Amino acid sequence: MKPLFIIPARGGSKGIPGKNIKLLNKKPLIYYSIDIARMLTHDDNICVSTDDQEIINKVKDYGLKVPFKRPAELATDTIGTYDVCLHALDFYEKKGQYHDIIVVLQPTSPFRKVSDVRKALDLYNAELEMIVSVKETTANPYYLLFEENENGFLVKSKPGDFVRRQDCPKVWEYNGAVYVINVEAIKSKSISQFERIKKMEMDEYASVDLDVPLDWLWAEFLIEQGLIGENLTDLDVRK
Repeated sequence: MKPLFIIPARGGSKGIPGKNIKLLNKKPLIYYSIDIARMLTHDDNICVSTDDQEIINKVKDYGLKVPFKRPAELATDTIGTYDVCLHALDFYEKKGQYHDIIVVLQPTSPFRKVSDVRKALDLYNAELEMIVSVKETTANPYYLLFEENENGFLVKSKPGDFVRRQDCPKVWEYNGAVYVINVEAIKSKSISQFERIKKMEMDEYASVDLDVPLDWLWAEFLIEQGLIGENLTDLDVRK
């Protein structure tokens, strides 16, 4: 496999302003994802895709070249991972550098472990469109989630006559930490159209996703309480 590791880092974060370079345990957030990528490939296969000069400068300070500055039209609130990946692929292919898989590491998942990414890569094969990291959701649609019907009454999102949550089928949610994407697949359709997807399960702590200030406080608490390992390059969770 020839992976391209893409770390998408838009500058205009609203939930946590400047979060991609905000210090977590005295270290810019984006460095955690760079460290993981560097354990799995060399710098030529790592692409930080950003529109923000401050992020570019901080990444360069860490010794990693930033291959391009993402165009402003690809850094709006409506642009997703699909567009960012296609832009990066096009840039590298014009240089004669081809990859058959993309590994997306979002900076907002600082507690993912290198072993999580290795596991996702091991699970991947060319017949799949994507391996995605997940955690078991606590908001089970067979038990806790409801929708309004045409009469305005609440009905279960997934029908089922379960008395205890433990008896419900397991349901998974994307945690945003790791995506291993088939390049041929993403060139032919959007990620939302993928059907051949398999999961790579992660635990609750490793799945922490920093989206709003409360998430950041939770991450700091986990570190301060020693619930996340001292060696944050591999991030072994202490239970």
